[in-house]
Amino acid sequence: MLSNKENPQRLDVEQVLALRGLRLPATALKQLQQTGIYCEPSVSIEHQHLARKYVIRGIESGGGVAELGHYVGFVDTHGRSLPWLQRVDSVGRNGLHAIVVASQIVRLQMFRREQTYDLLITQHHLESVQEGGRPTLQNKVIFHGIHGTLTLELWREDSNFSGQVTPAFLTRSGEPLLIPEIFRESVCRITAAVSCVGCRHCHLLKPESDLTVD
Repeated sequence: MLSNKENPQRLDVEQVLALRGLRLPATALKQLQQTGIYCEPSVSIEHQHLARKYVIRGIESGGGVAELGHYVGFVDTHGRSLPWLQRVDSVGRNGLHAIVVASQIVRLQMFRREQTYDLLITQHHLESVQEGGRPTLQNKVIFHGIHGTLTLELWREDSNFSGQVTPAFLTRSGEPLLIPEIFRESVCRITAAVSCVGCRHCHLLKPESDLTVD
């Protein structure tokens, strides 16, 4: 899973972020566990024996409660929906939703605490090292916003705006930090996902049949 053929100890801060996703504080992880929200941001390299090729595998997962939410989903490099490989029907809510495999993907991960949001968008693709050999996973941060704000309570009385709005992010100096336009619709959807109380459905991945009519 490591990019640039590097040893994990030698990865810089941005490389770790691109590879592993948002690093949440221990208190946040404890709250997520206590509320039963399970989100799996990791991606992996898998080999398709019949097709004789390698792919990237990710799991759309997460959900929300009134106080907080955590979600990860995937789109293609143009911000368009990807088809899921298989749907996952979990016993509980706010857990695994669907599995995706692709040669390259964009991961969106969002964490919400009340009306404060952290967002990470990363791109992942495979790079061959030698013919027939196992490729390396190359990872790049596209957008990283922390402490974004959205005054609407999408999990409550403002739910009619769900899927239409995003948090506003600022740079350290107080200037607007703009979400790349091609991913704005996807960010609207993941903003809805972290406010989806007791989530049991996909917000970004879609069945193949839905994509053919887009």
